[in-house]
Amino acid sequence: MVGCALALATLTACGSGDGGGGSKGSGGDKLVMGFAQVGAESGWRTANTKSVRESAKSAGIELKFSDAQQKQENQIKAIRSYIQQKVDVIAFSPVVETGWDAVLLEAKRAKIPVILTDRAVDSSDTSLYKTFLGSDFVEEGRKAGKWLTENTDGPAKVAEIQGTTGAAPAIDRQKGFKEAIAGKSDIKIVASQSGDFTRAGGKQVMEALLKSHPDINVVYAHNDDMGLGAIEAIKAAGKKPGTDIKIITVDAVKAGMQALANGEINYIVECNPLLGDQLMDLAKKVVKGEKVPERVVTEETAFTSEQAAKVLKDRKY
Repeated sequence: MVGCALALATLTACGSGDGGGGSKGSGGDKLVMGFAQVGAESGWRTANTKSVRESAKSAGIELKFSDAQQKQENQIKAIRSYIQQKVDVIAFSPVVETGWDAVLLEAKRAKIPVILTDRAVDSSDTSLYKTFLGSDFVEEGRKAGKWLTENTDGPAKVAEIQGTTGAAPAIDRQKGFKEAIAGKSDIKIVASQSGDFTRAGGKQVMEALLKSHPDINVVYAHNDDMGLGAIEAIKAAGKKPGTDIKIITVDAVKAGMQALANGEINYIVECNPLLGDQLMDLAKKVVKGEKVPERVVTEETAFTSEQAAKVLKDRKY
């Protein structure tokens, strides 16, 4: 991880700014943001954290950062700590969609604006947060499914390796993919299991699925890391990834793009982790009381093997 380490157990926050001057949260004039990150489960998340830290420093924003280690209870503790510290704005990427209303209501009552980044929450009360900055996960799933419908010959027996159960990207990427392949009787999802967005999880799931469904010829992994783990399992089973089994993933981190360029992954839908600059801009606006869009969608594309080879050397993550 970039920057200074944080002991989540004590919720000791470290600043990514220059350390000088005061803060609004402590009586000074420097904007203070409390950021509750999901964890460090993937290359995408590491790049996202780096982007947030570096952008906060460039914007002159004091950053109080916590790593939830993929546990909702840790994020809730961190958010409550930020409320007690009277930060100016709270931003977080929720581990799962549900169960946030109580703590977000506490922030609202404390008059601390909240920005959702990367992942949404499932709440009927949209007044609990000011805006949501992130990708359209349903559209990412649609892109993956559309590519498969256009690039498959004969029956496709798909193993879906899902992200963390209950997480917005896992729910939405599954939804979009199913929408895209609906009506294609020759494409069937024969197994769907969570790999928790980790490479180790992807490998473990793929090992089990290859035993229970040896006729799998397509893998749809909800992120690159799980796809890379699946590649290890496929090779260990004596099969050739990208040829014997087509692989579609989401993210487009450097390791995934390299596998794509090498022909071991067939298609990657981009999910851009570099949200830092947009987040800091939104933070300044909401603290000033300016109106911001309820939804800010990041611009993203998708890559074939040939396209990955062309852009790989210039990838920032």
